Amino acid sequence: MKVLIVDDHALFRVGLQGLLERRGIEIAAVAGEGEEGVRLASELRPEVILLDLRMPETGGLEVLRRINEQGLEIPVVMLTTSSDEDDLAESLRNGARGYLLKDMEPDELVVALQEIVAGKMVVAPGLTGVLADLVRHGDRRERKDELEPFRSLTPREREILCHLAEGQSNKVIARHLDISDGTVKLHVKAILRKLGVHSRVEAAVMAVEKGVCGRQGSD
Repeated sequence: MKVLIVDDHALFRVGLQGLLERRGIEIAAVAGEGEEGVRLASELRPEVILLDLRMPETGGLEVLRRINEQGLEIPVVMLTTSSDEDDLAESLRNGARGYLLKDMEPDELVVALQEIVAGKMVVAPGLTGVLADLVRHGDRRERKDELEPFRSLTPREREILCHLAEGQSNKVIARHLDISDGTVKLHVKAILRKLGVHSRVEAAVMAVEKGVCGRQGSD
């Protein structure tokens, strides 16, 4: 596993690099600010990016958006001290595949990275309640017209969207539906276009918030 670390705190960068390397994880590079992080992500194509949320000038959310806009398809994990619901929501909506806290145990971090590289979406255990509140809040605010974009999806696209909502990768979806990775990728692109979002995780969060995968026979 090759990891890119993007964090503006030098001591934390050095400590995290050593921690991961001692556990057999290769560090592709480390970056001390957002612009450098975007450049290294494009040049090195690491398997996963550990990204600080709060950074001066180019913050973590902006880095996340730009990585997704470039179509790099690299899993990005926010590694932060913030347990704020808005930060969690914005990170997931902008394409983060994980949201982890800096005070977690080193071995838990390694396991989380392995799961994310395998195609899962991981949120720090201490934030599962916050995530649940976020989903419930979305349900309370739901209005009829908010479901309109989902009605433009074909049955196959809705099926794939529900697999995305479960955190499955293209390869896993392709295997489950007995179709090619390329076909899944085309469907995902169509889903993102129809829903007006920029990332598969944002589409998955929308589906969970609106309860779309529980509504397949109700429209």
